[in-house]
Amino acid sequence: MKNIVLTIEYDGTNYHGWQKQNNSLGIQDVIGNALYKVTGENINLIGSSRTDAGVHALFQVANFYTNTQIPVERLPFAINSILPKDIVIVDAFEANQEFHSRYSAKKKRYKYIIYNRRFPMPIKRNYSWHISKELEIEKMIYASKYLIGTHDFSSFKASGSEIKNNIRTIYEILIQKQEDEIILEIEADGFLYNMVRIITGTLVYVGLGKINAEEILNILESKDRTKAGITAPPQGLYLLKIYY
Repeated sequence: MKNIVLTIEYDGTNYHGWQKQNNSLGIQDVIGNALYKVTGENINLIGSSRTDAGVHALFQVANFYTNTQIPVERLPFAINSILPKDIVIVDAFEANQEFHSRYSAKKKRYKYIIYNRRFPMPIKRNYSWHISKELEIEKMIYASKYLIGTHDFSSFKASGSEIKNNIRTIYEILIQKQEDEIILEIEADGFLYNMVRIITGTLVYVGLGKINAEEILNILESKDRTKAGITAPPQGLYLLKIYY
């Protein structure tokens, strides 16, 4: 039995996240159904990151075990011929039997796009968070430095998560302005439920003057979600890279 790894890109607008759902459509379901049609097997597709409803991926990774005789290099063509246009298999290769797309990952990188001008742009409504008031980006950059390193990120985790260990290491937070867009990139050894979106919402509050940059350390130490900023909406978030 072969362990096949897929790299995937998708527009998450029309889906209720990556995870298989009982009453709504998940990206895992759509790819799994396509794999069944291609291989004739009921595939257990294992994703590296459980992106939420409306979140996009420029580099999702998933693996599955199969007895198919289709050459691995032909699998993307076969699967893509069945998938809708907003999901694409970019690559496929065979890994060793121990490879697990989620547990073998060493670190992940996400991107968040804020569209910062007075009025929204309609074509960007599903791919960014529109904020009409001007953000003070230098204050956001300064505040982000407090989040770098190994911390208990309980204050930046949404309720509903069953994960008990809230310790994570953030390696880098990059914030830059490109015309009307402010782009945040965050790289860490892992992320808690909604952690990137809560960090983004908190840094936006700093940029709006609602939270002082120096308060970030107190928010971390409080381990209290109510002390942090809002949860940024999902449509501005992109899974950018997974490192193994």
